[in-house]
Amino acid sequence: MNQWTPYGPSIKKQSAPSRAKIVIAGVIGGLAVGCGVFLTATSGWLIVQASKHPVILTLLTAVVGVRAFGMGRPAFRYVERVISHDAALNSLRHERTEVYRRLIPLTPARLGRRRRADLLTGVVRDLDDVVDLQVRTVVPLIATLVASAAAVIVGFVLNATAGFVLVVFCASAVLVGALDLALERRGQAQVLEARAAVQRAAHLVSANPAELQAIGASDEALRWIDEAQAELEGASRRQARGRSVGLGLSLALTGTATVALGYLLFDPVRSGDLDTPLAALLVFMPLALGDVLGLIPDAVGALARGRAATKRLSVLLDQAPAVVATAHDEPGPDTTVELRDVSAAWTDDAVHLAPLDLMIRPGEHVTITGPNGSGKSTLLAVLARHLDPASGSYLIGGRDVRSLSLDAVRDLFAVVDDEPHIFVGTVRANMLLARPGASDQQVAAALVQSGLGHWLAALPAGLDTELGDGNRGVSGGERARLGIARAVLSGRPIVLLDEPVAHLDTPTAREVLADLHSATSGRTVILVAHQPVGTIGAQRVVKLNDHRSYEPAPPGWTS
Repeated sequence: MNQWTPYGPSIKKQSAPSRAKIVIAGVIGGLAVGCGVFLTATSGWLIVQASKHPVILTLLTAVVGVRAFGMGRPAFRYVERVISHDAALNSLRHERTEVYRRLIPLTPARLGRRRRADLLTGVVRDLDDVVDLQVRTVVPLIATLVASAAAVIVGFVLNATAGFVLVVFCASAVLVGALDLALERRGQAQVLEARAAVQRAAHLVSANPAELQAIGASDEALRWIDEAQAELEGASRRQARGRSVGLGLSLALTGTATVALGYLLFDPVRSGDLDTPLAALLVFMPLALGDVLGLIPDAVGALARGRAATKRLSVLLDQAPAVVATAHDEPGPDTTVELRDVSAAWTDDAVHLAPLDLMIRPGEHVTITGPNGSGKSTLLAVLARHLDPASGSYLIGGRDVRSLSLDAVRDLFAVVDDEPHIFVGTVRANMLLARPGASDQQVAAALVQSGLGHWLAALPAGLDTELGDGNRGVSGGERARLGIARAVLSGRPIVLLDEPVAHLDTPTAREVLADLHSATSGRTVILVAHQPVGTIGAQRVVKLNDHRSYEPAPPGWTS
């Protein structure tokens, strides 16, 4: 059963031990940062006190303090990094598992028209930004709070004026952080929009070079890329200016607070005859805190990115699945496919498959044709149970698929799209995706049946030959045959193919289709094609229309 729950920020979904680890890491980080602050302040006291040439024994406490703070800062920092990164990596593991689980029932009907690589890349980056909230936002802000509170308390204990100045300094740094957050959020939205425009333009040019050249639009398309890139550079500069405002104001506040304390504490009237070394210690406080409060712009920048990433993931994952999966009954041995008045839509505002009646008997090879927009790919999605019908009934073996287990129905189908993905790895690993545990003999047999016998024999390491990423490449025909070989190896009784020869020349397409129909003899084959060559080898051709379609049962069929 699909379990739909709203997606929320990683931190809210963590277990109590993980949240505790982050808090502990933040406190320990505060100790590390505090050591740095008091190292600087104590050094100021020591320098000024030493200028008075006191008895050396009076300096030993400060010397020990300097050494302790100097050793404590890296030690606490190391412990904080170990704890925080352990919690973050555990959270990332949990989040990736959860997000991929949530993506499965949304595939492909709820994933829009984005390419798979773009979708996965975007999801991975967003997950990284969400988890980064812990290490780059929560831990630094807790550490800043701990160190600042300690500095303010010491300031008030030694001198009320110094404590008041430090409070104003810290409060002003918080206001600068809020301003920087607003600038970061606006800049982040602009950068993401500009980056998407660059990706769209680049994909258009790289995916359709021949078409653009045919209509004389190559130069125009390149101009679109240049304009999109220029907009991205402008948005990146505007975002950088927002970050620079936060950093610049932080430095200005540090300088202002240091000068103010120097003016107030080294005046005997205003300081109340405060001991000079203690005055030096307090004057060094804002200087040392400047490094601490300087963490705020980076933290709020990560916060802006994390919030934007959480919002994008929520928009993607909080969709209701396109397929209802509540039944658990197993289908029977009869794999007759029947559609009764079935229509379907990817979105609620349009109909992408007009009402259709269709029956396909076991072992029949059928080619689906029709004009663009007639619903050929939508029909395959319905058959593979990636999309539920908007109306009508879809039956397998005379039983409505909604009364059957979703996984069991999907296990009946092997799906081959127009661009089968070749993973970086061995030939064997690429094939075993279709049937884990298959023997080398079964893998080789599937390759031979799909017309790749000579190709396999010529491979330098046979099934151990590495493909992709600088290794052996594959041609368009080889890629199509590898997709078919996976379907053959899977052993599934029904094979669905979406434009398997769309990118091949006619002679190669004929050869691939001949191998396909030979390799899948005895199985049901449903192939979508928009070119006449796609009908070669089919026992029956079904043409879809933009209006209601009706395809009678095959000749000799009795219900």
